[in-house]
This record gives sequence, C-alpha cells and structure tokens, in this order.
Amino acid sequence: MTTPWGEFELSRFPEDPRDRLRAWDASDAYLLRHLAEEGVPITGTVVVVGDRWGALVTALARHRPTQITDSFLSQEATRANLARAGVEPGAVGLLTTQDPPPERVDVLLVRVPKSLALLEDQLLRLAPAVHAGTVVVGTGMVKEIHTSTLQLFERILGPTRTSLARQKARLIFCTPDPALERPANRWPYSYALPEGVGAVSGRTVVNHAGVFCADRLDIGTRFFLEHLPAGTRGARVVDLGCGNGVVGTAVAVADPQAEVLFVDESFQAVASAEATYKANGVPGHAEFRVGDGVAGVAPGSVDLVLNNPPFHSHQATTDATAWRMFAGAKRALRPGGELWVIGNRHLGYHVTLKRLFGNSRLVASDPKFVVLKAVKRG
Repeated sequence: MTTPWGEFELSRFPEDPRDRLRAWDASDAYLLRHLAEEGVPITGTVVVVGDRWGALVTALARHRPTQITDSFLSQEATRANLARAGVEPGAVGLLTTQDPPPERVDVLLVRVPKSLALLEDQLLRLAPAVHAGTVVVGTGMVKEIHTSTLQLFERILGPTRTSLARQKARLIFCTPDPALERPANRWPYSYALPEGVGAVSGRTVVNHAGVFCADRLDIGTRFFLEHLPAGTRGARVVDLGCGNGVVGTAVAVADPQAEVLFVDESFQAVASAEATYKANGVPGHAEFRVGDGVAGVAPGSVDLVLNNPPFHSHQATTDATAWRMFAGAKRALRPGGELWVIGNRHLGYHVTLKRLFGNSRLVASDPKFVVLKAVKRG
C-alpha cells in the first residue's frame, strides 16, 4: 500500500498465499491521502475505529494512534503488519470494542463498519471523549455509506457532510457539538426466544451491538435449534462462531453435564454469548474464548462441533472462512466425533465436508437451509 507516509507491505490474518483479497481498500487510501493533502493536524490522542486489517494505524504509527476493533483476526493482522513495518512495540495501542475507550480523543478516524448498530454503539461510547476541537473523519466505500450512516454521526457527534466519491470510496466529515443531547445507548439488547425452538424456547438472549441478527432470532439459527443432536451425555462441545451463544446455550440447557466452549473472532459476540449463558442460569461448565476458530483447542479433544459459518469477510463473499472452520473442527474432534453445520442450500457445504471428512450426511432441510453432519473417522 502506497501512502504519503511510505509504502507498506500488508496482509490479512491468517496469512494465506492463495488469498487474493488485499489488506486495504480505496477507502483506506482515500482517508490517508486526505489527511496528508489537507494538512490535517494529527496530534494529541488519535483513535482509529474499525481499521479492518491495520492499514490505517500502520501508516499512521508515528502518531502513536490507538486502534479499536471488534475483530480478533483484524487485531492479529495489525500486530503482524506493524511488526513487518518495523514499528516499535507499544507505539500503537490495541483495544477491543469491549475495552474502555480513551478518556479524551483529539483525532477520531472511523472506518465505517458493515453493522450500523456497531457504529452506533462505538460512537456513543466515544462521544464523551470527543470535544469541540476533535477532528472527526470517517471513510468507507460508497456502497457502505448510507443516509442512515450520516444520520448516526449527526445525531451522536454533530453536523456531518460527505466528500465527493473517489475510486468508489467516500469520506465523512463531522464537526463535534459538545452541547448535543445524545440518545441513550440501547446496547446490549435482550429479548425472549419464541416457543418451538427446543431446549431454549422462551429463554433470554443478550446481544451486544454488531452481532448478527441482534434484535431477533434469525431463521437459520432457528432451523438449527430445531434439529440439534440429542443425547450429548456430558460431551465436550464447541459452539464454533458462537455469535450470541444461543446454540451452545441450548446444548447446555438440554444437558447440564456437557462442557461447552463458545468461540468467536468477534469480541462483541463472545461477550454476548457469555451474557446469554449467564442470563439463563445454566448450571453446567462453559468456557468463552475470543480467537481464530479452534486454533487453541487440543487436537482430538472434542466430541461435537456445532457451526453456522459466515460466508462474508467484510464485503467480500468467500468460502475460505468456512473451509478453515471445517478443517479446524476436524483437527479438534476425536475419532468418531461429529461436526454439525447449518448453511444455505446454495453454498454446497456437503461437497466441502466430503472432501475434508470423506463423508457428509443430510440431517434436515427446508427450501432455504440444510443441516449437515460429518463424522471424523480414524
């Protein structure tokens, strides 16, 4: 990536030489170019929110910025990219969306996230630290910035306008108004599950901002809940890509002897899963882990993996995440252990599972979704 601060070799995490997706896009380049060309003073406490793979903080490392991200993978990519650029350890602060934000922010740079709810939550959390002199600039691809995006900035921070589009990217300029009366932060959000979804019917779900389908049970998860394996009998179970944890909680409610590991690369998701589990007073044993799938799980130590894999990496549609999740599950499972997957019919996960496991069985289907099972042999 070529910037006014030099050229940087950047990669996503985990690194894959076959991955053709870059670790930056035109919106990152547009923001950096604007800061340099307009002579924007980058002084005081600099906060970068939503930096996808660390491109922004790597380029701005000399200004000792603080990155706030919801993604474990993005944070690991940032560490690697900073090290590759020769940035001294500690020059860039690395915070998650679950950490307290800085008490004062003098420059706020926002890479607009896909989730409007996550943007709302982050702006509300940062608003008390923003003052009249704070420089606020957002960036995103044209397809990511909507009227509702601009309204959030305006409602929470102050008057907002946009730039002209360049290379299908756009900037957001906001002038903070400390006297603005801000709305209350509605996150985390709780609701009761409907009846007819197995062991968790009528139970409470807690969602932090940015978690998929945060205000209702999505139809795919509902279908999965209706067809979860019965009789786990104290098994060690992984809710892989746990989201709000409703699937793993359903296992724990049905079998209090089960040991359930909730894992997701989103800090918001794992916080939601833990809150959902605790809200239902489940007596069993559970562990909550933010990480790269089951990378930290001992090989051959798991009886059952339950997975609803994402098929988007930010705006890019890809099956790479599902493949890595399935391969990781195979490594973590003991011989005879099972991977249960739900997905849209058109994604063809049965083909992927057969390639990895040598088998795939259809458990249930409807016009939109399939539930598949693969067994680790030998």
